[in-house]
Amino acid sequence: MFEHVEQLVTEHAELEIAIADPSVHSDQGRARTLNRRYAEITPTVRAFKEWKQLGEDIAAAQEFLAEDPSFREEIITITAQREEVESRLRELLIPRDPDDGRDVIIEVKAGEGGDESALFAGDLVRMYLRYAERRGWKTEIIDAVESDLGGYKDISIAVKAKGTPELGDAPWARLKYEGGVHRVQRVPVTESQGRLHTSAAGVLVMPEAEDVEITIDPNDLRIDVYRSSGPGGQSVNTTDSAVRITHVPTGIVASCQNEKSQLQNRESAMRILRARILTAAQDAANQEASDARRSQVRTVDRSERIRTYNYPENRISDHRVNFKAYNLDQVLDGDLDAILQACTDADSATRLSGS
Repeated sequence: MFEHVEQLVTEHAELEIAIADPSVHSDQGRARTLNRRYAEITPTVRAFKEWKQLGEDIAAAQEFLAEDPSFREEIITITAQREEVESRLRELLIPRDPDDGRDVIIEVKAGEGGDESALFAGDLVRMYLRYAERRGWKTEIIDAVESDLGGYKDISIAVKAKGTPELGDAPWARLKYEGGVHRVQRVPVTESQGRLHTSAAGVLVMPEAEDVEITIDPNDLRIDVYRSSGPGGQSVNTTDSAVRITHVPTGIVASCQNEKSQLQNRESAMRILRARILTAAQDAANQEASDARRSQVRTVDRSERIRTYNYPENRISDHRVNFKAYNLDQVLDGDLDAILQACTDADSATRLSGS
């Protein structure tokens, strides 16, 4: 039934040998690739071995059944266990997103709603930082443009797992469903009449590209430097340290002004640029990925929403999977697992029906 899984078992054994070879770790890029693949197929190999072992246990019990009828109950129990493992194995064999083992870069942008939208963008940022903290991930603010009231007009955050996470536990596997327009309904701190307002912020999630994956010809780059500016356009730097990099062949642009050093800003901008180029290349090469990422709306239009945060009712609603819960305060404090699992389950069901 699962004959082709034997190939994964062989590959898994070969990866164990390769990872144990000290010489492999002299090439960090290769070591990461091997560890990522090992973590990706380990759950499938474990489930397959368990399934085979239970089959052998059933066969052994059947041999003793003629001499001892009590083995009939054991056969029933083991058969039920094997069916459960078989179901899990089938799910693990569903074609998966090849980026599921990657780290990510999250961009949050204020949209319609002025200062209130920027404040909401800040709330989303805190939610993602708290979620990453709960999962033991490392976060880094690559670039940020703050608003006058303390929120964010635009911010880029890198989220990185510690070590090599198992299948489904890496940042991209969990956070890729966050891409899109997030709508908030609440009474803003800027509202003196106590009226309920609706505003929006946009979220874009990109798998982070490694240096060896994206080859960029320096001659294809246009690099502009300018003076950094803070909230309200006030100058926060006396030198031209901010950097804007344009990849001329694709027109993709990345900028950074968070660091005082022009060199540091350039490195950060290149990091974002690589992720954007990787995403664009994947979209062009894979129509399915393009369809999926189209839901990560680049324009922050309140009508194109994936989720609504209703403060008066303490309600969180995800409109793609009809998820609704009344624990908005907990979600904003980083308790995202339930809503993300609903998105994951819906995606798995779609993949299973199409496999």
